[in-house]
Formats: sequence, C-alpha cells, structure tokens
Amino acid sequence: MRQLMTGLGLILLVAGAGRADAAGLDLRIGGFFPRGRDCGIPSAVPAEYTLFQDVCELYFVGKSDFDGVYGGIEFNQVLTDYLEVGVHYDYYSRTTDTSYRNYTRPDGTEIRQSLRLRVAPLGVTIRVLPTSKRNKLVPYVGGGVDALFYEYEEYGDFIDFYDPTLPIRSDHFVTDSTAFGVHVLGGFRAYLNRDFAIVGEGRYQWGKDTMGGDFSPNSPGLINRIDLGGWTFTVGLHVRF
Repeated sequence: MRQLMTGLGLILLVAGAGRADAAGLDLRIGGFFPRGRDCGIPSAVPAEYTLFQDVCELYFVGKSDFDGVYGGIEFNQVLTDYLEVGVHYDYYSRTTDTSYRNYTRPDGTEIRQSLRLRVAPLGVTIRVLPTSKRNKLVPYVGGGVDALFYEYEEYGDFIDFYDPTLPIRSDHFVTDSTAFGVHVLGGFRAYLNRDFAIVGEGRYQWGKDTMGGDFSPNSPGLINRIDLGGWTFTVGLHVRF
C-alpha cells in the first residue's frame, strides 16, 4: 500500500506540473517473464548466485512457474513533438507450489512448500515517437529507470539442514526491499480517434539486489542475490487529455 500511494503521488505531481492539453494516461495489463525462469541447475553453486539458481537446485520449478500477470498505470507528458516523459507504477505477483528435488519424507511422500515473488516497479520513462501524432499508428522506443519494490517468501514444510537428523518443520521465510533497475521498451499506439488509442508494448528490465531478512547468507563470503530482470509484454488503453 505504501508503494502504491507513493506511485500515485508521483503520477499526480507530474500531472499537475504539465499542460493539460499535452498529457495522457495509460492503463495496461499483460505478463512478466522473469529472467531466472530457465532454471539451469548449476553443478556447483558459486560464491555469488541469483535466487532462482538456488531455488532451482532445491525445488521442482518449471520453466514457466514464475511467469505471471503484470499490470499498471502511467501518466505521460509531452515534452516536444517527438519526445515525452512518463511516470508509471506497475505490479506483478506469482505463487508457485513445489517440493524438494532430492528429499522426501520417511514414508516417501513429497515435502511441499510454496514460493511467492512480488515486484512493483515505480519509475520514469523517456519515449521517442518518430512520427506525427496525427498518424493513426504511432510507433515508439524508449528507456528509463525504476525503483523495484519487491518481496520474496517461502512457506510450507522445510528440512532443517543445520540439524544432522534433518527434521522437517513448518516455517515461513521472507525478504523485502527496494532494488534499482533500468529498462528499455518499444511499442505502438493505434489511435481509434483523437483521444483514445490501443497500446501494445514490450519491455525488458534489469535489476538485482542483495537479499536480507530470512535469506541473509549464513556462510562468510556468500552473497544471496535476487534477480528481478525479465521481459514484460502488455496491451492497454491510452487516453489523451
């Protein structure tokens, strides 16, 4: 909720500073495909590794298990005939149910847990629109920076690897923080009339962070890092004021 109010506050601040006749509002929905989704299982975990490498080593996680719905809102302001700036707030959340790859209960049944990732980018985008806005189809490219508010958690049944008897206990582990990110994008607006357009957009974001909370490393020299990068594809509605 705090991140949402901050995002809406920034959008309203930019809206108030711009000219009403040179502004627009985008509402969009689509999918986010995290970069760590391929789940290559390393033969030896290096001193610094991403969250998804560790997750894939421990649990049964498929290629698309962290793909999820992504949506958001953006206020954009025209700067020149071919340039505009946008302030956006988006949200993604995905929960996947899994179990250990190499361990089971004494009776042979699986040890189950759930993994949840949430990411909420709040950022600024500069777009270049190389054609006149009088055109019915207006392509664009752009890029920008983000504050990536995120939370990762695991809950369910877990093995205590620090106990030589390897007991199984119910538990809940969580970390949340904010990472710095950058993104590039490309898309188009197909105008239905002067004020409304259908928008299609593809975006790639980069962002990593050192994990804290329950995922702080227990061994000297080990750095647990979460990879928040990946592709986003959305469709939406652009309203020009």
